Amino acid sequence: TGVNWYNAATFDSNSNKVVIAYSDSGNSHYGTAVVGTVSGSSISFGTPVVFSSSDTRKFERIAFDSSNNKIVIAYSNVGSSGDGTAIVGTVSGTSISFGTAVVFHSGDVDWVSATFDSSNNKVVVAYTDVSDGNDHGHAIVGTVSGTSISFGSEATFNSATTFYVMTTFDSNSNKVVVAYRDNGNSGYGTAKVGTVSGTSISFGSASVFESGQIQFLSSTFDSNANKVVLAYQDGSNSSYGTAVVGTVSGTSISFGTPQVFNSTSTFYTSATFDTDQNRVLISISNANATGDVVPTTVSGTSLTFDDFITFESGQTEHLSSTFDTNQNSFVAAYTDGGN
Repeated sequence: TGVNWYNAATFDSNSNKVVIAYSDSGNSHYGTAVVGTVSGSSISFGTPVVFSSSDTRKFERIAFDSSNNKIVIAYSNVGSSGDGTAIVGTVSGTSISFGTAVVFHSGDVDWVSATFDSSNNKVVVAYTDVSDGNDHGHAIVGTVSGTSISFGSEATFNSATTFYVMTTFDSNSNKVVVAYRDNGNSGYGTAKVGTVSGTSISFGSASVFESGQIQFLSSTFDSNANKVVLAYQDGSNSSYGTAVVGTVSGTSISFGTPQVFNSTSTFYTSATFDTDQNRVLISISNANATGDVVPTTVSGTSLTFDDFITFESGQTEHLSSTFDTNQNSFVAAYTDGGN
C-alpha cells in the first residue's frame, strides 16, 4: 500500500504461486517480495518479506529455477555501491524465505535482467556494468544449490553503452536471448544469442531488430510457435508501441518486420506467454493514462493483435507480468500512479 518501484513478477510452478519483488519506498527502498495466490479472477497476498535491508530502487528482476524449485532475485544493491547481487528464495504456503545474498559483480550495475535456462539448469543474469565507466553489457551464469547461488565468470555481450537489457530463454533451441538498446549503434534495438556451457556463457553475432532508438523493452518466448517476441517503445516512430518476432537458429537470431500495436506513446511494456490460449500478452502503460494488455498471436514471423483490454484506468508505471499456468491466469504487477 506504499509507493513501490521496479516490480518484477514470476510464477513458481512448484508451489503454484506468483512471486512479486519490488523496492518498497515506504520502507527505505528495501528490496521486498510477496507471494500471491490466484483464485479465479482474484489474487490474495501473504505478508511482504524483506530480502535486502538496503536500497534496491534501481532494478530487481526475478526468475524461477524449476530444477531446484527456487526463486532467484537479481538486483542492483544501491545501498552497497550498486553491487550486482542475487538471492535465492523458497516459497512455503503464502510466505517466502531467503538465503544469504551473493554479489555477482562488485561495482555499480544497471538494467539487470534474469532468466532460467532449463536445458542447463542455470540462471543467467545480464546487466549493464556502470562501474567500468563505459556501461558495457555483461552476462553471468548462476548455479543454485540449496538456498544459495554461485556464479561463473562474466562475459561481455556488448562492448558499448548498453541500456534496456532483457533476457529470455528459448526452450526450442535451448539458447538464451539477450536483447538491448545499443548506444554504440545509434540506440538501435539489438539482440544476441547466448549459449551456456557449464558456468560460462558465450554469444553469437549481433542482430538489429529495430533500426531506431528503442526504450521500455520486454521479451518472452512463445513455446507454441517457438519464437521470441520483443515489445518496446519505438523512439524513431513517435514512441509507438511496437513488437517483432525473432527466430533462433544456432547461435544467431533473425527477425521479421517490426509491427506497430499501439499508435500512441507507449511506456513500460511487459510481455508474457499465455500457455493456455497460445498467445503472447503484451501489457503496457498507454500514454501514461491507462494500463492495457494486448493479446497477440504469432504466425511465422508475423503478429496479429487483438483489441486492448484495460486492467487499470489510471496511470501505470514499473510494470511487470507473468502467467499462472495452474489457474491459466495473466497477472500484472505495477505502480498505480492514480493511487
